[in-house]
Amino acid sequence: MAINTSDLAARLSKAVADRTAIDQLSDEVPDLDLAAGYAVQRVLRDAAGPLVGWKLGVTSRAKQAQVGVSSPVFGFLAGANALDLGEPLDTSALIQPRCEPEIVFVLGRDLAGAHVTAADVIAASSGVAVGIEVLDSRYRDYRFTMADVVADNTSAGRFVVGTPVPPAGIDLRLVGVVLEKNGEVVATASGAASLGHPAAAVAWMVRTMAADGEGLRAGDVVLSGGLTAAVPVAPGDVVVASIDRLGTVELGCR
Repeated sequence: MAINTSDLAARLSKAVADRTAIDQLSDEVPDLDLAAGYAVQRVLRDAAGPLVGWKLGVTSRAKQAQVGVSSPVFGFLAGANALDLGEPLDTSALIQPRCEPEIVFVLGRDLAGAHVTAADVIAASSGVAVGIEVLDSRYRDYRFTMADVVADNTSAGRFVVGTPVPPAGIDLRLVGVVLEKNGEVVATASGAASLGHPAAAVAWMVRTMAADGEGLRAGDVVLSGGLTAAVPVAPGDVVVASIDRLGTVELGCR
């Protein structure tokens, strides 16, 4: 039976508008696979307004093993979901927000092709920055398959990006990452938590996009994957992400 991607996208959009979690799509559509998930995501992307970049998910080897996949997944970043530095997160606009630290790449030139490497990603980047991604799964209790989460644009909610610095001379595998919530350290990691090297995760995405004739464009922002477990947030919480050499970003919640 053919999968109605428009109908599934409409369900997810309604969950966003209603700020109410739904059951995972695959409960009702067991044939939903990754290809169908990306088709649903494309419907959402076409309706999302101006895009500012892309995001990766399931980039840690441990997480891949846990969920039974061998590669990451990716989604898009809508400009409407970007938070400015110092702008608070309105948790009432979301369903079940969680925050995680990210290494962010800012593209200085277009990058596309089936043979792009991590070195190519770094060379094409005008800057790297610390970021906080706010995840917000539309599925109840964050319960989903890989196809479900791809359809749901990899749980994209909001995001904030710090001031980029030139990537030259920074070994992004080795930078230390600290996530704090309300003044307490809740998680630590290194840049290598994202597919061994965050630029390798971005290179994988570019190679995958090449099959559809797509790629990255100058000015694109790319969140290269969560580096720690995501922490739930509520009004009054303050989350701080710090990454060696890249700086610190603080996000207050209301």
